[in-house]
Amino acid sequence: MERNVNFDQWKWVQLNKNELNAVWDQETMLSNWLMSVRKNDNNCVKVHGLIDEERVVNGSLIYRQNVDEEEDHQIFHFYITSNTLFTVDLEFTTFKQLDPEVMLRQLNKAENAVDGFLFLLGELVNDLLSEIDQFEESLYKLMWGLKKRNEMRILEHVFHQRHELLVCKNLLIPVQELKMAIDETDFPNVNNGEIFTRTCKRIDRAMVLIREYEEELDSIIHLEEVISSHRGNEIMKTLTVLTIVFTPIMALGALWGMNFKHMPELEWKYGYLVALLSIGLSTVLLYGYIRTKGWTGDLLKGKKKGSFFH
Repeated sequence: MERNVNFDQWKWVQLNKNELNAVWDQETMLSNWLMSVRKNDNNCVKVHGLIDEERVVNGSLIYRQNVDEEEDHQIFHFYITSNTLFTVDLEFTTFKQLDPEVMLRQLNKAENAVDGFLFLLGELVNDLLSEIDQFEESLYKLMWGLKKRNEMRILEHVFHQRHELLVCKNLLIPVQELKMAIDETDFPNVNNGEIFTRTCKRIDRAMVLIREYEEELDSIIHLEEVISSHRGNEIMKTLTVLTIVFTPIMALGALWGMNFKHMPELEWKYGYLVALLSIGLSTVLLYGYIRTKGWTGDLLKGKKKGSFFH
């Protein structure tokens, strides 16, 4: 259903995608855009030259995305001129951080439709920043959880956080493109205005946060890889040392475990004692040689409490 909001200096026309046929039927740029809206379900931005002496930017923007379901997202469509903003499927209930009454008062202060749209865009980014704040809390817990218990579930959590951050970035990139498109169009009294500047800074702040959190997650992933590699090396080293140390036992045990008829050692009075001493002495000598060479590393040292490599 069509709904018009007439502000002091511009107008906002809100439309419903299911009832576009009944709105405009004449062959105009606006009607062509309305026809394309029904077919479009992806991000897009189009910058047009002067149309009837009017600068125009239109397109579609996905502003909500479920991190677990690809098809679960919300999108709205827009057509911006200096004096009028047309939107499809964008309602006041869309905005989480601002009361509708407060929003209407703020929109009424805008000098033109472009500033009004930029204000709405800034509020959408503000909602996204709120989600990024929640992500920051989760990342903080993940960072300290990695120190306390670095296990497979932590690595799964890291990659889940990485995916969530990618979804946020995927939402923000089209917003940044839209900002650049409005800047490129050079609407009168917009590019140097307060609302444009504030919205641009808010978008830039969100992009900086996402880039910084990407670096943090990459560092955590790298740290987890180092820890896993170190653990694997320690395990292999331990197994190797144990194998070497017990080699005399296995070798001499295999030698004297043979069932040949003529084995002189079987007739020795002290053969059993000699065998035990030979095994024990060769094992101690071999271990001493390995220890002298420093091949045991940190295997015999206890792990400190809170160590990453426990």
